[in-house]
Amino acid sequence: MKHDADYYESRYNPRLADPKHAAHVERWISKSVAARAQMTGHLDIPYGDRARQETLDLFRAEGQSRALLMFIHGGYWRARDKSEQSFVALPYVKAGITVAMINYALCPAVKVEDIVLQVLQAGAWLYRNGNNFGAPVGSLYVAGHSAGGHLTAMTLAAQWPKFAADLPPNIVKGALSVSGIYDVEPIMHSPSINADVRFDAKQVKKVSPLFMPPAGDAPFYTAVGGQEQEGFHEQNRWIREKWAKVVRDDIPCPDDNHFTILDRFGDSSSALCKGALKMMRVGR
Repeated sequence: MKHDADYYESRYNPRLADPKHAAHVERWISKSVAARAQMTGHLDIPYGDRARQETLDLFRAEGQSRALLMFIHGGYWRARDKSEQSFVALPYVKAGITVAMINYALCPAVKVEDIVLQVLQAGAWLYRNGNNFGAPVGSLYVAGHSAGGHLTAMTLAAQWPKFAADLPPNIVKGALSVSGIYDVEPIMHSPSINADVRFDAKQVKKVSPLFMPPAGDAPFYTAVGGQEQEGFHEQNRWIREKWAKVVRDDIPCPDDNHFTILDRFGDSSSALCKGALKMMRVGR
């Protein structure tokens, strides 16, 4: 059945569903400034050649590090910055997790397939260098929100040894996608978003994890807010069915929308944060 643009916008444009979306971002920025003051951080470390775009902020674990978490911000591949979401690192740092917040180039200056390669480059850099910041060797986990959730899934579909010969196939030990997009075709029909990301039929197949098998058996965790638009719930159902052999849990966030669920990820008392720690085998 064919649908018009308004149908896709109503299902996939979170700004339409929450008129306070700008206030959420301002809250994240304020919380992030406060969080950075409480953590030992190394900011804007280059993992590639693009100044500012291919950089990461790395926050050291309190005490002995038990794992390394790469977090990928959202923004529909066209907006946001790692510095705006530093606050999500704080509960994990306090739980003994080394956290890397990565940046990547944004659409329309690049295509989403270029962003995927940047994320793999960041993951490879962390695999090779995380131990220099106290993280245990071979302990890389990935989490991301919204477009970052899509990119998180792509790290599980990646053929890492083909990306770089020195990498093992199981570089990622587990992944959590929060409010992710797994089939990008509906976004192609959402004019306000696709004006920047420029998906076409060929791109859809190349960057939709729904059409790829997971490359290994690393556990995959998902979450979607109970108050989110139906499109995000639909995407969550699709990937859980298609990737059933690696899906471990779907963490309930009944009271959250597409923006407040990120606050929940950075809240040590929430089921989402506790689920992420469980994924990394860290109890609370």
